Amino acid sequence: MYFVYVLKSKKDKKFYTGITNDLQRRITQHNQGKFSTPSTRYRGPFTLVYFEKVNTRTEAREREKYLKSGVGREFLKSKLNIPR
Repeated sequence: MYFVYVLKSKKDKKFYTGITNDLQRRITQHNQGKFSTPSTRYRGPFTLVYFEKVNTRTEAREREKYLKSGVGREFLKSKLNIPR
């Protein structure tokens, strides 16, 4: 099982979308700055604002790609009640 997740930085209020097979561990890593991508390393702490469970890594990658697209960002805005 994999997770597609969206974090919100408490520092700059921006979002980060990623995938993992252990959601809690990955959020902890982001918040500690360990093993984080360069785009999150110095932007913590983060809060989890959205996640989805999927069965395979391939499905997770496809969903992540969708959520990072224009249509996917609009979907997230409506789900998270973010003004357009």
